[in-house]
Amino acid sequence: MRRRLGQSLRLGVGAGAVALVQARRWGGAPLALLAEHPYEGSAGLAQALDAVLEPAYAGWPLTIVLADDLVRLWQVTPPPQASRLADLEAAAALRFQLLYGEPAAGWTLRAGWDLDRPFLAAALPRALQASIEQGARRHRLVETVPQFVVNFNRWCGALKPGAWYGQLHDRVLTLGAIDAGALVAVRAQALPDGADAAWLAQHLAREALRLNLAVPERLQLCGSVPPGWLGAACARLGAAAPAGWSAAALLAASGSAA
Repeated sequence: MRRRLGQSLRLGVGAGAVALVQARRWGGAPLALLAEHPYEGSAGLAQALDAVLEPAYAGWPLTIVLADDLVRLWQVTPPPQASRLADLEAAAALRFQLLYGEPAAGWTLRAGWDLDRPFLAAALPRALQASIEQGARRHRLVETVPQFVVNFNRWCGALKPGAWYGQLHDRVLTLGAIDAGALVAVRAQALPDGADAAWLAQHLAREALRLNLAVPERLQLCGSVPPGWLGAACARLGAAAPAGWSAAALLAASGSAA
């Protein structure tokens, strides 16, 4: 299929399904859902990728958005005497082992490396990375990024003073705690039944207490935000999610300006 200027593909890879959407950088055209496919296990993922990434789209730019439950996210504090990238990589690997009880050898680590302040790191299993890269071999892979990272990068500039960032996807609320203008922690929580505005306020207060931070003045959320949450202390970032789209399709749309 001939690609027009500005057209690209976005692939959402969830824990049990993949979805492909088409985006257009200019002209304000909405995202278009092209294909979805369920899968089980690594072999199933390879088959699902072959099913949705048809040869007709070969050579198209492709952004892959990974569900946060497929990756690991954590904050890293740079060592006091760190002066090289290798020092930061060693600190990230050590923090990974302390948090998850295993070495990082079987994972690919990526981070916003910074010698002067704590930074966010992410790890993707090497086997999963290999399967995804093999499935996307006919395309021009722009980036492979966790959902939290792609959404936070999209919206961090829109956060108001005193606000925390949040995303709500597939009934999981992920909070980005902000202190002095910097992201200091990432916390994920599955929503209980009946999670209303009162529950949200209590949850924010608990997380602030655990992190020894002030309760945020407001929460700015992207994703499938319940209307009952919206008010003076909670605001939506961006437009409401497209009605009727699956979790995998919404995952693919994450971070897009379309």
